[in-house]
Amino acid sequence: MRADAERDYVEYARACLNRLRPMAYILSGDPHRAADLVQETLVKLYVKWPKIRGVENLDGYVRQILLREFLQEQRRPWARIRLTGTVAESIAGTQPAPVEERSELVAALRQVPARQRSAVVLRFVYDLPVEEVAVLLGCGAGTVKSQTSRGLATLRRLLEQPAVVRSSAGSANGH
Repeated sequence: MRADAERDYVEYARACLNRLRPMAYILSGDPHRAADLVQETLVKLYVKWPKIRGVENLDGYVRQILLREFLQEQRRPWARIRLTGTVAESIAGTQPAPVEERSELVAALRQVPARQRSAVVLRFVYDLPVEEVAVLLGCGAGTVKSQTSRGLATLRRLLEQPAVVRSSAGSANGH
């Protein structure tokens, strides 16, 4: 890669790092997996950088790389193994909810199926329109709406359960 392209990449990567970390954490629910997702995203971006650095919606393109990496990871058998149950506050970002509520939400989100979780996170955490989420997920708008609806229903059901039931269900699923 030419020096000017590499400088542009480094500058862009530094600027988008703080946007990618929270998204990866919210999707994965695990600070270590989030760091791996961000790293894989930036590696893929680096490889494609000379061809895509002039793309009109570069942030959307990078979000799509991250999302696809997350969904692809969820299909791997090792993704069902939980190595840690702690939350790294520096990766989780600043959020107004109390720690207890945030922890409950993250724990419940971990139990929502990956595509439903992606739709919910992109629609409600990142406030993306249905059409943009459809492009990111590679599906139609109707699928985004149904995945979002199912994801919210699952999340509501999980959050209505007593905390003891939620935590044992998460550990029974390998989470």
